Amino acid sequence: MQSSPSPWLAERRSGRGRTCQVGQNVALRHEQIFNNLCQHPIDNLQKCAILHVKRLRKRLRAKGGMKIVTMRDVAEQAGVSVTTVSHVINETRPVSDELRARVLSAMQELGYKPNRLARSLRQGRTYTIGMIVPDSANPFFAEVARGIEDTTFGNGYSLILCNSDGDLQKELFYVNHLAEKQVDGILFIAAGVSSEHIETLLRRHIPVVVVDRYLPDVAVDAVLTDNRGGGYLATRHLIDLGHHRIACITGPSDITPSAERVAGYRQALEEAGIPVDERWILRGDFDYESGFRAAEIFFTLSPKPTAMRSLQAKMAVGVISAAHRKGLRVPEDVSVIGFDDVRLASFTVPLLTTIQQPKHAIGVLAATWLMERVEQPDLPPRRQLLQTSLKIRQTTAPPSK
Repeated sequence: MQSSPSPWLAERRSGRGRTCQVGQNVALRHEQIFNNLCQHPIDNLQKCAILHVKRLRKRLRAKGGMKIVTMRDVAEQAGVSVTTVSHVINETRPVSDELRARVLSAMQELGYKPNRLARSLRQGRTYTIGMIVPDSANPFFAEVARGIEDTTFGNGYSLILCNSDGDLQKELFYVNHLAEKQVDGILFIAAGVSSEHIETLLRRHIPVVVVDRYLPDVAVDAVLTDNRGGGYLATRHLIDLGHHRIACITGPSDITPSAERVAGYRQALEEAGIPVDERWILRGDFDYESGFRAAEIFFTLSPKPTAMRSLQAKMAVGVISAAHRKGLRVPEDVSVIGFDDVRLASFTVPLLTTIQQPKHAIGVLAATWLMERVEQPDLPPRRQLLQTSLKIRQTTAPPSK
């Protein structure tokens, strides 16, 4: 179906405003371009963008402005064909080491910078990756993001980091925003257990890798850590030290890592024949304040817990702060163990005993899988469970007699 001409084109065609024959011909040509764009919007917009770049270069040259170095200039300098230069830049075909060295040397001498816009339009990619996290201030996510950024940057991608604040509506906004920006793929740490947003991305054929969230009903790549095993290790360590009254500060109940770590806590107590006292399980929010508040409540109980295990590092720091304010010594009066082993754990006083997660390795694997998914969209879904380990420092000890 042919689109109606714009009012401006209609006026030009009607001959009003003393439109000359040349003007009418130009107007007709503009109308043809307009209709063609309407019928084939994506392909033709890409062509128009490339033409715009070429015309801009010509105008700069004509005005005697800054010289724009082209692939043709590089080819002449290196004594090779333009095609060879293109293959070196875009890595589309093998090029001998000798020719590659000549091309790269010529690019450096001339100060040539590949046009990323034109490259993206030709290849149908933006070389950008989105990452959605529930809390960018959480040091665990920051260290995972570092592994992702190291990997993506080394492969020519830029990373867009979006913080959802654990808000599903904000998360949905960023899902749509990144899709509109035509990112090549998205690394996703969901705010809850809902898979709706991920399914939306998959329906749009946007490559996705889920990090630190278990979504059994969605066929998607997932990089996970053994949170249940980590919860078990932490509790077992305290039991082995002689603790029987072990409190647990959980995270939000709708976050799968939190639920799995609590399951590991319960498993270790049950195996040791220690009853689970529900008063000693309190919900936190993965922040300093909730750890502090939970510890204050535990200190009012009778008998008081002799050890507290936090499911996240910032909450553990809140527990240590509350103990100090109460006049209690860590670990002499109360043992504290955290989770994640972020850099903060190596700078607390005393140094925090914790469960280690391979944070950088999580980021590297997630980014690698996403880039592979971009290249090969039909790969079968993959799932990798990375192991946790116990890092004993200074905040755990046998209970005082």
